[in-house]
Amino acid sequence: MLTVDLQEKLAFNGLKFEEYQKILDMLGREPNDLELALYGVMWSEHCSYKHSKAQLKTLPTQSECVLQGPGENAGIIGIGDGMAAVFKIESHNHPSAIEPYQGAATGVGGIVRDVFTMGARPIALLNSLRFGNLDNEHVRYIFGGVVAGIADYGNCLGIPTVGGETYFNKSYQGNPLVNAMCLGVMPVKEMVTGSASGIGNPVMVVGAATGRDGIKGASFASEELSAESEEKRPSVQVGDPFMEKLLMEACLELIKTGVVVGIQDMGAAGLASSSCEMASRAGTGIELDVALVPAREKEMTPYDFMLSESQERMLVVPKKGCEAKVKEIFDRWGLNAVVVGQVTADGNLTIKEDGVIAARVPAASLADAPVYHPESVRPAYLDAVESFELSQVRIPETDEYNDILIELLASPNLSSKAWVYQQYDHMVRSNTVVLPGSDAAVVRVEGTDRGLAVTTDCNSRFCYLNPYQGTMIAVAEAARNVVCSGGKPLAITDGMNFGNPEKPEIFYQFRESIAGMRAACQALNTPVTGGNVSFYNEHSGQAIYPTPIIGMVGLLENIEDAVTMDFKDEGDLIFLIGETKEELGGSEYLSLIHGLETGQLPELDLNLEKAIQQTVIEAVQQKIIKSAHDCAEGGLAVALAESTMANGLGAEIEIEDGEVRSDAVLFGESQSRIIVTIAGKDLNLFMQICSANTVPVQRIGQVKGDELKINDWINARVELLKLQWQEAIPCIMSQR
Repeated sequence: MLTVDLQEKLAFNGLKFEEYQKILDMLGREPNDLELALYGVMWSEHCSYKHSKAQLKTLPTQSECVLQGPGENAGIIGIGDGMAAVFKIESHNHPSAIEPYQGAATGVGGIVRDVFTMGARPIALLNSLRFGNLDNEHVRYIFGGVVAGIADYGNCLGIPTVGGETYFNKSYQGNPLVNAMCLGVMPVKEMVTGSASGIGNPVMVVGAATGRDGIKGASFASEELSAESEEKRPSVQVGDPFMEKLLMEACLELIKTGVVVGIQDMGAAGLASSSCEMASRAGTGIELDVALVPAREKEMTPYDFMLSESQERMLVVPKKGCEAKVKEIFDRWGLNAVVVGQVTADGNLTIKEDGVIAARVPAASLADAPVYHPESVRPAYLDAVESFELSQVRIPETDEYNDILIELLASPNLSSKAWVYQQYDHMVRSNTVVLPGSDAAVVRVEGTDRGLAVTTDCNSRFCYLNPYQGTMIAVAEAARNVVCSGGKPLAITDGMNFGNPEKPEIFYQFRESIAGMRAACQALNTPVTGGNVSFYNEHSGQAIYPTPIIGMVGLLENIEDAVTMDFKDEGDLIFLIGETKEELGGSEYLSLIHGLETGQLPELDLNLEKAIQQTVIEAVQQKIIKSAHDCAEGGLAVALAESTMANGLGAEIEIEDGEVRSDAVLFGESQSRIIVTIAGKDLNLFMQICSANTVPVQRIGQVKGDELKINDWINARVELLKLQWQEAIPCIMSQR
């Protein structure tokens, strides 16, 4: 019977009555308050993926390079010579909305732990950020706090933040998105997993002491934000990057000894999730005594210990008899390393306090939440999107195009993000080869000739207007950016940010997005190695635009093949690979200049996309590509302008527009287009490569002078364009 008391308990723990019934059936009895809390946090959306799991299982997860796919702390791919790349992306949206500095900082800390817990040394950080309109004072506060939190935590760790993306849109006004990605490398032989194997092996808590910060953080992240969310500030964890640095070095040293059976970060749901997930993976149980866990506050209860999300802590299962070795390493780094329990054969998570049982439930039951298949209904707004006719939009006069280009370059979405990345140390450890601001970052794999190209990408306006095609485009653009930097795309990690999945229109967006990702990843042979789903990104009932962020990793066999977008030498020939069509739907031009966020998206032919990427890869390997740049937001004119900025070299461009209207030629966002420059001596070889891959290509101009000239539409000094592009965000943020 559902009494008032039970209703309150279920509401407090975020459980449905049907879920409570399932718990009763599994246990054969009523759970006590601690046990109910364990199910509440482990069956929360944030920990269980109960609304997304069925869809995620449809994604491709295997290829010849994948060593570890979804289900572990991070994905792993082989990169040759016995080396592996480890990477993952995760969100910290709700905490960052309430406490931007700590929310973003602890997001970085959590993703770094996910990578080094696999045995890899983190070598690069990226991020993908979304905020409301910057003319809002509170948005500027959130933006500034998030960037500072990311910068301070990453800089203190000595891990370079090498890339990412930052966009602004009204849909994120009350619910910003903060997604952090980490990339690490390691010898394949040092790979470890988060599995509690070996009956009788000790279970140890290492790292920082446990406090009450972050309790119920996972539950907080599994509900919509509202005007009352500010009251949940205690659910936001507090990070200590100096402690994290010590923990990282101690864990990597420990893993090299070979005594580790399993290790896992205490992230969302803290000790509760790490213990039951490690036991569940191994088909074992864990018994632990919370009275043995190092505490930094007095009179902490089993509830506090199990649900705290205090940062910089790990759960380690070493081989029996190696406890002293673990303690000796962590003592040397000034960290706790305490045996708090052991691996058992009974399959239960048994929690004691001073030897007295406080809770006992099957570990697998906590890690295996109910799986839901929500109703899916196509949103009504898509009818208006599909019926939109471009003929409704006035074609500008020729003399307007200079001003339009400047306005686009000065908009927060397209302007320089140097204000952001200059706060990050992107050169620490001296392995960053292609710096932030290019299509993809490139980092050296120390001790080898290889490099890794890495990027995050998503056009969320595209995903709002067509979730399926928008997500396909996100995958294709991420791969294109890797190719433009000299790499061969290998695999992705996904950061899926959506509204409330219990609303049929939102689940439609999610389902279609997954389908689009599946199609693109299959076509481009870039499997999904893991990632993160963040639902309930809404504020006062208004959902964000669907934002499936793609974190892509690619391989450069030789680091000398790295390419940037910048025009290099006067006289170089400029080519456009791909085809420009009359496509303005969803474009930045249509939004900024005409105030319209609508229209059918650009077409995407995945076979053509693959052929164009292969063309550039082959030309890079032949060492004839001097610069390469993807045509994305803002279209061809913005891409050309961006290529002039670094070296101040202009270009004279003549485009055969044919039947395509002039604003679509300049600012349309047709897909599968890459601008490349080559030396004149390499013309024949370049054209042979294009012909062999059967891709459309046209010579559109030459690197020349200090002005950007495009037909008779645009004639602007590079210096002026660069000034507008560079100063936009600093000018806005100076208002704080």
